[in-house]
Amino acid sequence: MKILPFKIPKAESDILIVQEDRGRMFYEQLHQHQEIQLSYIISGRGTFIVGDTIRDFQPNDIILFGSNVPHVFRNDLENDEDSYMISLFFTNTSFGEGFFNLPKLQKTQQLLRDANFGVKFTENQTYVELLFKNIIQQNSMQQFASFFEILSILTQSNYETISSFINTKNYTDDEGKRMSAVFEFVMNHFDQKIILEDVATIANMTPNAFCKYFKQHTNKTFFKFLTEVRIENACKFLTNATQLSIADIAYNCGFFNVSNFNRKFKEIKGVTPTAYRKKITDQLPKL
Repeated sequence: MKILPFKIPKAESDILIVQEDRGRMFYEQLHQHQEIQLSYIISGRGTFIVGDTIRDFQPNDIILFGSNVPHVFRNDLENDEDSYMISLFFTNTSFGEGFFNLPKLQKTQQLLRDANFGVKFTENQTYVELLFKNIIQQNSMQQFASFFEILSILTQSNYETISSFINTKNYTDDEGKRMSAVFEFVMNHFDQKIILEDVATIANMTPNAFCKYFKQHTNKTFFKFLTEVRIENACKFLTNATQLSIADIAYNCGFFNVSNFNRKFKEIKGVTPTAYRKKITDQLPKL
């Protein structure tokens, strides 16, 4: 199977593709496809990378990727539950040339423009989740109606754009494999000391060439990306591992200096690790 571009299986007559992903993990290779992807995660936890940014995902998340936006999911394998995601795939012309340019669809136009940076919806949409679950059993006409009801609700919902930079050029297979290998290495070894020469070797490049290549494809240095991966994983520890100290979490995420960890965390998240943990704790239901 080609890593990039990734082809969505569909019949010639399909204008809306409904796809279920079930198993221990989602498709974990960096990939892009022509279709816009709207996904509802029913079960499974982990992180995903879109453009220059890493974010976590969990059950009931709804995520939207624009056309040719490179992305990859990475499941937390220590989580015992199987992963299950329902995705809807469509293009800007699936429903006719200029359909999404109709004056009454201005808000939808803005949402689809923002999807070019990846979108994560920030409201709990119970009815939308029900529509996603029902769409699997529906015929084509019912799916068509459900899709537009989902899109109508989400257009009125609060959401955040994920990335600040997206390189939507068509990647070659070699480029896709190279970036996938780098991301995989970082995800597996973020808690260890990582030196540039090791990563460059994985990419089959010299260190200087790799630095330029990575910056060109993500708009940030490799070590800035590595720091963000470590901080995102630290957030998971702060949320779920309340028995661990801040120092323990720092070391578990590849920081060997607690002061540096605190500084980098505040730089990226806007608050200290202690304040972040307190905010999460305060949001938990009181017994």
